[in-house]
Amino acid sequence: MKKSLLVALFLSLILVLAACGGDDSGTDAGVDNSTEETESSSSSEETASNNEIEINASNFEFDQAEYTVNAGEEVKLSLVNVEGMHGIGIDDLDVSIEGDGEVVFTPEEPGEYTIYCNIPCGQGHNDMVSTLIVQ
Repeated sequence: MKKSLLVALFLSLILVLAACGGDDSGTDAGVDNSTEETESSSSSEETASNNEIEINASNFEFDQAEYTVNAGEEVKLSLVNVEGMHGIGIDDLDVSIEGDGEVVFTPEEPGEYTIYCNIPCGQGHNDMVSTLIVQ
C-alpha cells in the first residue's frame, strides 16, 4: 500500500515539474529575431517613400498633425482605431473611411487638405483634424 502511494506521489511530482518547467517567453529557441527589427525599420522607410500612410486614431486625436504625399502618385491610406470608434474624411479628395479600413486614391493637385473624423465620437470630436500635404 505504501509502495503504490509512493509511486503515485512520484508520478504526480513528475507531472507538476514537467508542467512548470516550460519556457513561456514566446520566443523560439535558436531563432535570430534581429532580422525582424531590421525588416520592420526598413519597411517603415519604404512606407513613406511609396505614399502609404497609416493614421492611428484615439480619443480625440490623430497620431500626427500632418501627413505628406506626392501629387500624381497613388496613395494607400489606412485607418487604425487605437481607442474609440473613429473615421476619416477628406472632402476635396472624395476620401472616406468609417472605422478601421483603407482606401486607395491619387491626389492630382498639390495643396493642403483637411483630414477630419467623420464619425461623431464624443466631446472632443471637433478637435480631430489633421492635414494632408500633397507636394
